[in-house]
Amino acid sequence: MAEPTHAEDMRACRALLRNGSKSFFAASLLLPRAVREPACSLYAFCRIADDLVDDSQADENAVAHLRWRVEQACAGHPHPEPADRTLARVVARFNIPASLLLALIEGFEWDARGRQYMTQSELFEYCARVAGTVGAMMALLMGVRDREIAARACDLGLAMQLTNIARDVGEDARRGRLYLPHDWMVEAGLDPAGWLAEPVFDDRLAQVVRRLLQCADLLYARAAPGIEKLPSGCRPGIRAARSVYAEIGRGVERRGYDSVSTRSIVSSWRKSVLLAEALSGAPTLSATAHYHVLDEVSALADAVAAAPTVDMSALIGIPRRTPQQRIEWLINLFERLEREERDRGTQGTPG
Repeated sequence: MAEPTHAEDMRACRALLRNGSKSFFAASLLLPRAVREPACSLYAFCRIADDLVDDSQADENAVAHLRWRVEQACAGHPHPEPADRTLARVVARFNIPASLLLALIEGFEWDARGRQYMTQSELFEYCARVAGTVGAMMALLMGVRDREIAARACDLGLAMQLTNIARDVGEDARRGRLYLPHDWMVEAGLDPAGWLAEPVFDDRLAQVVRRLLQCADLLYARAAPGIEKLPSGCRPGIRAARSVYAEIGRGVERRGYDSVSTRSIVSSWRKSVLLAEALSGAPTLSATAHYHVLDEVSALADAVAAAPTVDMSALIGIPRRTPQQRIEWLINLFERLEREERDRGTQGTPG
């Protein structure tokens, strides 16, 4: 049997993201194709790895297998799966350091061990591995080799991961996982072990989730200057990713910070609005600010700065649609996606 073509592998990656990483899928629609396709490859592999580790039977053997898959992809001999084959191409094309992918797998290893975090800094170390690495690799896909811009990309990854944690407090607890810093919980009057044994929402937990989202908001602000230094064609897509994930946090706020009994979801229609704003909007107020490089992401930023440069001339081109046409296209697309979600939700229900 003939090996699948690159186009077939890419279709498999896009299908995976459309169903399992909807926020990234939405934002990726605004990226230039030269970045969108490798970004989809990267996120597809991350999605598969995350799902494997989230499996209730996952252990360190599963993580060891993931590490082997990364090493094989980096060596140009990928495991025979679409995401692995496309990852190998991306690593070779964009000079992705193996250290970034291996740091990502280390974060997944911490998940498999059920590791918990005593302080904000320890939580940031975890977020740097599972999300800051993705920000660093996305920067490489856009031709970034500047340490400060790379650090801002890592800040965005940390912000997104903190938002995910705030959204999934109850879901994680029901799987026996706790990511909230223990010292924050103790300060709020909660016993981490006792709460994990019986996860319920109250005003004390609301304080901790609010504090987590405040940290995320500071990191979203830190990311803004880096976004405005990316190639111009890449800025709308990354602005969109920032806006869509931040909106998840706003949803948690609107629910009174209760992410134990409910889960914040950004509707397809709301995503279309945020994407349209990212496409036509101006830089944020914090776009000219200067920030130091966080200790937790320093090694990641160094790895980006040390990576060999690549020819990014493919990023320069004439858009096929005017901004207005692209906004109209996005609205039409998300109207269709919204209808599809409603149709799936009504399948099998009594008439």
